[in-house]
Amino acid sequence: MLLIIIQILLALMFLIAGLPKFTSDQHKESFKNYGYPQWFRIFTAIVEVGIAALLIIGIWNQQLAAIGGFLVIATMIGAIFTHIKCKDSFKNIVLPIVLLVLGVSVFLQKSSAFLG
Repeated sequence: MLLIIIQILLALMFLIAGLPKFTSDQHKESFKNYGYPQWFRIFTAIVEVGIAALLIIGIWNQQLAAIGGFLVIATMIGAIFTHIKCKDSFKNIVLPIVLLVLGVSVFLQKSSAFLG
């Protein structure tokens, strides 16, 4: 039950983070400041919304939940790297670290269910 709650919370966080990246001027400016092209902002938005879908569908499908967890890990490693690269304050790195840990928990639990 706890893992389902974690999946739902992660899905909501990634949906809330991903959808505005499609159109938000703030995100357009952020990606410019990070030194990333605008196509990468759209790619990131698609990945984040996809993660949300995988985690929700993953409530009923272990493999999709594991893939969603893996993508959370990869995305949060990228976010942490970006914040460090831009010499951002530690308070801006805390949320990606927390999401990374939650993604690891989903990935480990769900992948072990079908890997043995």
